[in-house]
Amino acid sequence: MPRRLLTAVFLALALAPVAPLAGQTPAGNEAAQLQAAYGLLQQGSLEQAIRETKGVLASDPRSAPAHMLLGQAYLAQGSIRMIAEAKAELQQALDLDPSLLWARFYLAKIYIDQGLYDKAKAQLERGLEQRPDVPHFLSLLGEVRRKLGDPGASLELNRKALQIDATMTPAHYYMALAYLDLKQEATAMGELESSIHSRYVTPEMYVALADLYRQKGRYAEAEDLCRKAIALDKSRPEAYLTLARVYNTQHASDKALQILRQALPDGKEIPASEYYQKLQADLCVEQGAAYQAKGMVPQAIEAYSRALDLDPDRGAVHRHLADLYLRQGDSARAGEHSAAAEKLENAKPPGPQKDRF
Repeated sequence: MPRRLLTAVFLALALAPVAPLAGQTPAGNEAAQLQAAYGLLQQGSLEQAIRETKGVLASDPRSAPAHMLLGQAYLAQGSIRMIAEAKAELQQALDLDPSLLWARFYLAKIYIDQGLYDKAKAQLERGLEQRPDVPHFLSLLGEVRRKLGDPGASLELNRKALQIDATMTPAHYYMALAYLDLKQEATAMGELESSIHSRYVTPEMYVALADLYRQKGRYAEAEDLCRKAIALDKSRPEAYLTLARVYNTQHASDKALQILRQALPDGKEIPASEYYQKLQADLCVEQGAAYQAKGMVPQAIEAYSRALDLDPDRGAVHRHLADLYLRQGDSARAGEHSAAAEKLENAKPPGPQKDRF
């Protein structure tokens, strides 16, 4: 996942029972403050929770549970600026008390969102050494194994998680992604359709199913799911991207361009990660496709060129540019892009399906 931090945090907060006093046993006053801060965090009163937790740390800087809770509160703010702060607090909590299980879980989440899958795997495996049958750890480890190229391991671990807790909604989602990697789209669709009926549904689940519906020509249902994803979190570009694909597939170019403008408005803060760089490239590709369909060649060339600046290894984009430059009578540039496309297509054997949401 780098999987996409705000929803990852929501999912963790919703499903991972946090034990802020696990490991250490704080003094009575400190324990009461931490319990109060945890209650505020659960209610969504993040600033108050942060103030309470910082109050504990002011009197006891070595309180591992307080560092963990502060890291969780920073993550729950959903601010890109606070990711580094959250990571530092969680790491400090573990340095002070390695037995803090949920600090490892949240730290693994951050590593996943940063694309550091081996580090996430190490944290989750160490957590499972402490407590072998925690379904949240099993499920998330399965997703990490999938991202590392082993969808079969994801299926095995997520099935085990569901045996322990049949209500583990993320397990259905992660299994769907594994089935997509294995080209078993019908089975993946069934898992996603199960997951979206949970009260723990997240934008990713809606978007993944919407993209499958789009590929099957179920456009109205796909659009509805994208709208539901946007309603859950208007700040996430992935739902806008998938909705633009739905419109482009139907040759509704004006609608696609309109929705793409909402995906990354001017001034929007974007994480510096490979995932978000590729996501921006995807948005540019859809913009280029919409302009190309409208016959707006210069605008299409500009959009496709931006996509290659962000992610150069896109043979299909080079093909589009070759065609567009030929239309302009620029055979030299058309030849360059055609050659680049052929080189990329010959160099890249087909692999597992990449995440597109």
